Amino acid sequence: MQLGFIGLGKMGANMVHRIHRDSEHECVVFDFNADAVGEVEGYGAAGSSSLDELVSQLEPPRSVWIMVPAGDPTQQTVDTLGGLLESGDTIIDGGNSRWTDDKRRQDELSSKGIHYVDVGVSGGVWGLQVGYCMMVGGPDEAVERLAPILDVLAPPHTEEHGPGWGHFGPTGAGHYVKMVHNGVEYGMMQAYAEGFSLFDACEYELDNAQIAHLWMQGSVVRSWLCELAARAFEQEGNDLDALAPFVEDSGEGRWTVEDAIDRRIPMPVISTSLFERFSSRGQNAFAAKVNAALRNQFGGHAVKAADPAAQAQPHAE
Repeated sequence: MQLGFIGLGKMGANMVHRIHRDSEHECVVFDFNADAVGEVEGYGAAGSSSLDELVSQLEPPRSVWIMVPAGDPTQQTVDTLGGLLESGDTIIDGGNSRWTDDKRRQDELSSKGIHYVDVGVSGGVWGLQVGYCMMVGGPDEAVERLAPILDVLAPPHTEEHGPGWGHFGPTGAGHYVKMVHNGVEYGMMQAYAEGFSLFDACEYELDNAQIAHLWMQGSVVRSWLCELAARAFEQEGNDLDALAPFVEDSGEGRWTVEDAIDRRIPMPVISTSLFERFSSRGQNAFAAKVNAALRNQFGGHAVKAADPAAQAQPHAE
């Protein structure tokens, strides 16, 4: 199968790499960064210098995967592709778009016969090795045609949990499930951060990395985030002194809380974890340092150093 792929950042480049490493599918790629295009050409992908050239290299019915930041970058890309693609073609948004934007875009493209599939992707910088958990929304026909690509990108099927991707309904359903996934992630991260913050303030000289590793051994709070906490403390030190207590939010936590308010669903944990991220931008809290370190571990997100000189140094990126 041919797949057009737009956006070769940390996740996008790894996804193209995994497709070419583990299958016979072919990717035609574009990114404004020519060096990024050159890198994935080394994996076997065909490069292009524009969206027009990318589309011209694909055989109908075309499938084009967008992996760019949500908002204007995604909208501009969709608008351009909408003028280049034809009836029966499919646009796949693998970024973190809001589900309501997916529905609007599908409505706008439907008059041209172009399908719109939304894929919420979780896995961060580790997806190349272990695969990407993907939450999919969109028309049955388009998703069925995309399934061979999803099968390659996803973790292997297991008897206990099934396949590593799921189709949850019409356009918008995938990103809605991913939005709530990120809200839950906010709450889990905050709980770990608060626990280690108490350890930092207590009377005992505790080894945070040792505790995180221990909790991975049969504890009811063991998780991948706990494993990443151990790794972060090992790399950044028990006190995380090199990190500033500044935690970004991607927007999906906000959308989760907003939708919960609209539907009158209580979400005290997720709401509080979002507000704690806001508070991290104005006060020195150890919990915020843990949150920043965890985001760096699972997604390669940049961290802010506690002083300008240290900011110039790499932090496990």
